[in-house]
Amino acid sequence: MIRRTEGKLLPFQRKSVWLADTTDEVLVAACALRDPGAMAELFDRHCDAVHRFLARLMGANSWDLDDMVHTTFLEALRSAARFRGKSSVKTWLFGIAANVGRHHIRDQVRRRSFLKAWGEIKPTPGQMPDLAAEHHQMVERVAGALAQLPFDLRAAFVLCDLEETSGADAAAALDVRPGTLGRRLFEARRALRAAVEEVQP
Repeated sequence: MIRRTEGKLLPFQRKSVWLADTTDEVLVAACALRDPGAMAELFDRHCDAVHRFLARLMGANSWDLDDMVHTTFLEALRSAARFRGKSSVKTWLFGIAANVGRHHIRDQVRRRSFLKAWGEIKPTPGQMPDLAAEHHQMVERVAGALAQLPFDLRAAFVLCDLEETSGADAAAALDVRPGTLGRRLFEARRALRAAVEEVQP
């Protein structure tokens, strides 16, 4: 967009205050009009959450994660005109990120360990070494079990149990019926519960 100032055409620049006070939904609408400032603001607001979501979902190294985050926001820009507000903007972005992750798995035809994404577990002060080792072993077991889940079950678990997204929003983000989401979540939780029980005495 342009504006006139004393007969000259100058680029129209929105003040950062306008962007900072704007809702996510308005930013998406502005993205649909290819407003670069709106896209930058949307990225600034949600890039960390999308990065964390993909790290939990994919367990990929930082190079792949950055690439997938970038792809997620490019896809969001392309599909902004189709956003209908059935879920929050953050959950909508998670849905796009889940699709990006699904394509990444198909393209790479491999799965990676979740241990890097979850980080090393450090014992809390005063914790006994054997308890810290048990806790670390349990985290490894759960992370490994999560990595072995089919992608759809993993996406349901990460969205609902780790990102604490509501069932309705998660179903909308993954484009499935609530009953389908519930079944996937039940199967994921059952598999992970079994993994935890294997390491308990």
